[in-house]
Amino acid sequence: MLSVVVPCYNEEEAIPYFYQAMEEIQTKIEYTFEYIFVNDGSSDNTLAVLRELYQKNPESVRFLSFSRNFGKEAGIYAGLQEATGELVTIMDVDLQDPPELLIEMITLIEQKEYDCIGSRRISRVGEPPIRSLFAKLFYNLQNKISDTHMVDGARDYRLMTRQMTDAVLQMSEYNRFSKGLFEWVGFKTHYLEFENVERQHGQTSWSFWSLFKYSIDGIINFSAMPLRIATVFGSIFSVLSFIGILFIVFRALVNGIDTPGWASTACIILFIGGIQLLALGVIGEYIGKIFLETKNRPLYIIKEKNPAAK
Repeated sequence: MLSVVVPCYNEEEAIPYFYQAMEEIQTKIEYTFEYIFVNDGSSDNTLAVLRELYQKNPESVRFLSFSRNFGKEAGIYAGLQEATGELVTIMDVDLQDPPELLIEMITLIEQKEYDCIGSRRISRVGEPPIRSLFAKLFYNLQNKISDTHMVDGARDYRLMTRQMTDAVLQMSEYNRFSKGLFEWVGFKTHYLEFENVERQHGQTSWSFWSLFKYSIDGIINFSAMPLRIATVFGSIFSVLSFIGILFIVFRALVNGIDTPGWASTACIILFIGGIQLLALGVIGEYIGKIFLETKNRPLYIIKEKNPAAK
């Protein structure tokens, strides 16, 4: 059996097309699909579509529905917890993850040389240029400041063995960044490359701002470098201020006391104050993550399951 984990948020238009495309793929392989759709608090008719799909095929279709929107990371984790197949894949329902890649993924993983077959886009045709630029900057920065290497263009779309899936499930942290977690577990992974596929149905829920916040989560979750940078800046300005004090005292002893300019003094105070607030903000981000973890709240709350789900 192959478990197909599909997080959904306002995807009523895309679900039928996704299911049809996957059923066509299933006829070309020897695995039986177990679909696990996770409704992440959708405000449209996504849940109604999932109920109808379950009624048509209760043997292979399962769904979970959250009490509210908990985010894609919670949806992925919930789907992995429910998956029972020997192989597990995570896919977006918008068909930007090409279903036909599954055939090659299965062939490669059956050779037992890899524990995971991932996918990565080698182009971002159709995306706004600003989004593509920031995505590239994120991967370059992340890989320079973190010990966990993340592949540029990597998708959540991947095929994993049962062993790797169980390893990912062991990490039950509240603040999740799956792309990093998949790399951190350390299993042997091979990436298949493909050209970007534009969404055909529905609208994406990922805005530039939400992606930016998601990238900040990735940096904080897998690197302490921002804290070190704050420390370095503090050390540098402490040394410069000490040198400046020595210079002022020496000049006053030699030339006498003069009246300093208000403008230059104000600029220096504002600049140093800005650096201090920036450092406090970085520290605050990490403290905020710690605060959320210590609450030990569940990653998600299920409001409804299909009757056959365990």
